[in-house]
Amino acid sequence: MQRIETTFAGRPLTIESGRMAKQAAGSALVTFGETMVLAAVTVSDNQSSLPFFPLTVEYREKTYAAGKIPGGFIKREGRPSDGEILSARIIDRSIRPLFPEGFKNEVQVFVYVISADQENDADMPALLAVSYALNQSKIPFAGPIAAARVGRLQENWVLNPTFQQLQYSDMELVVAGSKDSIIMVEGGALEISEDDVVQALTVAQHGIREQIQLQLDLMKKQGATEKMKWTKAALPEGMEARVKELAEGKLREALNRKDKHTRIEAVERAKAEVAEQLLADFPDGAKELHTLLGDVEYHELRDQVLSTGLRVDGRKPDEVRDISIDTGLLPRAHGSALFTRGQTQALVAATLGTANDVQRLDSIDEAAETTKSFMLHYNFPPFSTGEVRPVRGTSRREIGHGNLAERAIQGVLPPFEEFPYTIRIVSDVLESNGSSSMASVCGGALALFDAGVPIRAAVAGVAMGLIKEGKKYAILTDILGTEDHLGDMDFKVAGTEQGITSIQMDIKIEGLDLKIMTEALEQARKGRLHILGEMKKALPAPRADLSKYAPRIVTMTINPEKIGDLIGPKGKTIRGIQDETGAEITVDDTGLVTIAAVGGEAMERARQMVAAITAEPEIGATYEGTVKSTTAFGAFVEIMPGTEGLVHISELQHGRTEKTEDVVQKGQRVTVKLIDRDERGRLRLSMKALVPKPEGSAEEGNGGGEGGEGGERPPREPRGEREGGRGGRSGGRGGERSRRS
Repeated sequence: MQRIETTFAGRPLTIESGRMAKQAAGSALVTFGETMVLAAVTVSDNQSSLPFFPLTVEYREKTYAAGKIPGGFIKREGRPSDGEILSARIIDRSIRPLFPEGFKNEVQVFVYVISADQENDADMPALLAVSYALNQSKIPFAGPIAAARVGRLQENWVLNPTFQQLQYSDMELVVAGSKDSIIMVEGGALEISEDDVVQALTVAQHGIREQIQLQLDLMKKQGATEKMKWTKAALPEGMEARVKELAEGKLREALNRKDKHTRIEAVERAKAEVAEQLLADFPDGAKELHTLLGDVEYHELRDQVLSTGLRVDGRKPDEVRDISIDTGLLPRAHGSALFTRGQTQALVAATLGTANDVQRLDSIDEAAETTKSFMLHYNFPPFSTGEVRPVRGTSRREIGHGNLAERAIQGVLPPFEEFPYTIRIVSDVLESNGSSSMASVCGGALALFDAGVPIRAAVAGVAMGLIKEGKKYAILTDILGTEDHLGDMDFKVAGTEQGITSIQMDIKIEGLDLKIMTEALEQARKGRLHILGEMKKALPAPRADLSKYAPRIVTMTINPEKIGDLIGPKGKTIRGIQDETGAEITVDDTGLVTIAAVGGEAMERARQMVAAITAEPEIGATYEGTVKSTTAFGAFVEIMPGTEGLVHISELQHGRTEKTEDVVQKGQRVTVKLIDRDERGRLRLSMKALVPKPEGSAEEGNGGGEGGEGGERPPREPRGEREGGRGGRSGGRGGERSRRS
């Protein structure tokens, strides 16, 4: 076993190898703080026949890592959560470019989070563990690499901030890279500038270099591992030259078709014609011909852009495709937009819900269950690309693209306290020819505008591409699917006119320097501003009113001691209000009551009922109440649900009253005035205070030995005469109180 330890970002960081998972091709255990991650990698001895490199990354959080037992009936870990899938994608996108071209042996990477200290995220230590495991295995890998998370608190850069620190950070950027270049970027921010992003990348690179040096030191200590022998599939002699000779001209012509499907059909037809000609000479080379024809297509597109400055659809490198926008096209949706850019189209709908609609999350990174009040779900059906393929649930790609678009809009939403709605956006991609996630960002912002959500600003996104050959390169704005497939970079940037809110970068080469990144960011800013201008023409600001089908929400604060009265025994009272009005009511432990209803009349009726139950009696106020019981010394009147007061016999009427029942009867509705509250909280009511005193009459003391007027203290109430305790409330709170109905 070999082990090395250092301090990174103010916390202990340890890499260990040779103690766990020793039958894997390579393994590593990384500890950061008290968060521990185990990575194990394996490789097949045989080459796959697949036309791509078969790499699989599985990232799983063990609930025992946080001392928890899984929820549900099965009580074991099931399908990975969205958070686990996003972490797996970060690792996959960081390591995939670093395997050698032509290597087709299947590689599996498993990551287990086996201890979670609920302070430090496990995804950065996970990539460190994977990098070391791959470098110490027999698998060919151009590492080591590492990753760092960057935050900013009060203008100070923070490497690998804790969960608590991230709550106060205006940005969160995850960067993976080698010693000299950047491989992957993922993050969100609150409208930061392009210069801020470049500074964050520079800070991240310092942290990455520290972790790479730690790996090199341990590798030197442990000794090198012999790499497996593999050979790239050899081509029949003369095949490559013949393919170039026959295919270059045909594919060059076929590629320059503006329409996606016309272009694809022309390219496939040209490939088929060349393959048919050459199969006579190379009857066993169908697979190799397919690969070589793809290589010719790759080089033709790239050479054209670099030599002529024109793309296959005729655009210049910095030109955005034509945009068309329709809003409010779904009558019953709370907000909707159809955003079309070139041959990419997204139908986006926004739905407003209540606090009961929040998503509940159970994570090993939180001590308790957390909730999420904003969601963006992205769907990519096969018909969007004209394909036929099976649909097997939400894919990892859909989760990743949805998260990117969600983060882009998150930063401009109004605070929940000011706009207490749960918001869900759904983006259904109807056509796709590049950058459908950025179309979802644009459509999402427009749908919120259409719904009347007071977001701070419109958000737009654009996908940037790169073609790089040696020192010569071209940065492309608003890339097509073909340019994404045959290019070197997919760099998505979303934001407002003021700054960036979300960013994601993947590359297919071994890394980029900051110079190209800086240029790409500036070109993306110009493209984003152009798209925002087109969006402004369609819908310049949020609509003044919410959809008539959206719930109306009002909040009110009640005395926390009244929560039990509002909820009632086993929730009977609050359910009764909801059943009668159709409103949805929630109450939290602070006494904040949220009332939601479709239609203002139902909401107002529910509000009045809640107010009647939870109102605090005010001295001097007049109430209409019901006589609950009569006694020799007066009558008990319920002026609010569960709140009673005493009308002393001397306060029933002007003049002497011999018997309470001469004036009021049990069950009678009477109007009373609250005249006092004693030190024990008991209420003193009066009926005569609301009636003018007869002229010439003299007040006489009441009999019965129960005391009269003149400020005498009311007699002690006999036990058993009243239900409830202080203030005459009936019904105890006890175990009946709950946070929500």
